[in-house]
Amino acid sequence: MISERLIGYIEQSIRQNWDREALSNYKETGYTYREIASRIFKIHMFFKEAGIHEGDKIGLVGRNSAHWCIIYLATVTYGAVIVPILPDFKPEDLANLINHSDSKILFIDDKLFESLDATKIPEVAGVISLDDFSMITSGNPMVKEAYTTLEEKFAKAYPEIKKEDIKFSDITNDKLAVISYTGGTTGFSKGVMISHGSLAANIRYAQNNMPLKSGDPVVSFLPLAHTYGCAFEFLFPFTFGCHITILTKTPSPQILIQAFKEIRPRLILSVPLVIEKIYKKQLLPVISKPLMKILLVIPGINRLLYNKICKTLTETFGGKFKEIVIGGAAFNPEAEKFFKKIGLRFSVGYGMTECGPLISYASWDSTKLGASGRAVDTLEVTIDSADPQKQLGEIILRGDNVMLGYYKNEKATKEIIDEKGWMHTGDLGIIDKEGNIFIKGRSKTMILGPSGKNIFPDEIEAIINNMDYIAESLVISEENKLVGLIFPDYEMMKRDNISEEQLITILDATRKEVNEKIPDFMAVSKFRIHPEEFIKTPKRSIKRFLYTKE
Repeated sequence: MISERLIGYIEQSIRQNWDREALSNYKETGYTYREIASRIFKIHMFFKEAGIHEGDKIGLVGRNSAHWCIIYLATVTYGAVIVPILPDFKPEDLANLINHSDSKILFIDDKLFESLDATKIPEVAGVISLDDFSMITSGNPMVKEAYTTLEEKFAKAYPEIKKEDIKFSDITNDKLAVISYTGGTTGFSKGVMISHGSLAANIRYAQNNMPLKSGDPVVSFLPLAHTYGCAFEFLFPFTFGCHITILTKTPSPQILIQAFKEIRPRLILSVPLVIEKIYKKQLLPVISKPLMKILLVIPGINRLLYNKICKTLTETFGGKFKEIVIGGAAFNPEAEKFFKKIGLRFSVGYGMTECGPLISYASWDSTKLGASGRAVDTLEVTIDSADPQKQLGEIILRGDNVMLGYYKNEKATKEIIDEKGWMHTGDLGIIDKEGNIFIKGRSKTMILGPSGKNIFPDEIEAIINNMDYIAESLVISEENKLVGLIFPDYEMMKRDNISEEQLITILDATRKEVNEKIPDFMAVSKFRIHPEEFIKTPKRSIKRFLYTKE
């Protein structure tokens, strides 16, 4: 296990970046590292007075915000366990997760609490507003007293906070830091237990390999309650002394682009959906024009055009970024190939909540097309097959990043971590001789074709989703044939005045075009219109199990 500690990284950054701005909501005045230290000490005092001990659980439910980040930092540096829950869950599910986690104190957005039935979370001793840190409710006299007298006691104990005061818990790396509830596309939510060591390993790797330095601006727009956004848009930049600007609402592409232009971030983290939308909506219509197709195959001219497209795209993202790191889901191969061709500085990483989250990464100038980087230095990654370089098998791994297990679910833990400590990811792939990991699909979504060949529906969906009048798709197996469920792009249909009758004809032609691009054994027999958007997890992954008949 590594010697570096999460709390050590936080302490060091606060001391070294004392007067730098650390966290701010977009368009608002933020907090310096000094001010955050003061808030941390105040919350620590409240925890102590309220009878909270190391290892106790603290629930955190709310939209992304500077206050959200402060509660997270205060909890883990106290030695308590933070339970960040995505605010997208329905009220009943929120209550179930809060109860399942055994949270003693709950920090929550006011509006979210209004939708909750407080009687359904009886074990929570106190509920505190993330909006203004006021006490919303408490049935526990000790907790109520602790919060009522907090300001007065804190002012006496800390008339002035100095750098040398920055010393938090000595809790060790093997102890639990976070319980992260993942929606999961194949079943119900599970509480992933992430250790201090896993978070420290993620931060150490990022500091040594990702292009940031103290003072760099970062835009945070991914869900912070999910490990990807939390680790690389918040914890890693914070421990490096960066200024993190948080977009407090799920941003539209217009707001996101505007924020990038204003803040000019040095490192951008993204999920494929954002990049693929730019490709499909802005680039594909341009490069698909007959004249452009001709120009793009003429040597010299095509390079000039690629350079111009790359420059325009770079400016779209603020113009100052060193790299865009894409992760969280599979990247559309067609879009990836085009962005590689024009020279956009991007990299595709691989991770899972169960690894806090990073498994593999390579910088934009060393990554291979179609690969998801190389294993991080705190993990041993291999393929469960006779020949990992050529023979497809499950990606398995072990090391510091791997979770402690699923909270109160020993059965599920044993199903994913075997007796030798190998974690079975459920992803299938190969690893080349340089260590590059190529993910081919998920074992749970793989369809066995009539010829006995493995079919990965997401490969077909990636092609379908680039087609006109299709917002998203889902390929399933019915009676041993592949069927494409299509959620139409009603916005595009309205723009082009396309009726539903016309759409049926267009989709049949589209299906034939898709089949020409894939092997015969992967051919889709028919398209069927699915009139509503597919139900998704809070991470925006389609819940496949709801639509699979076989």
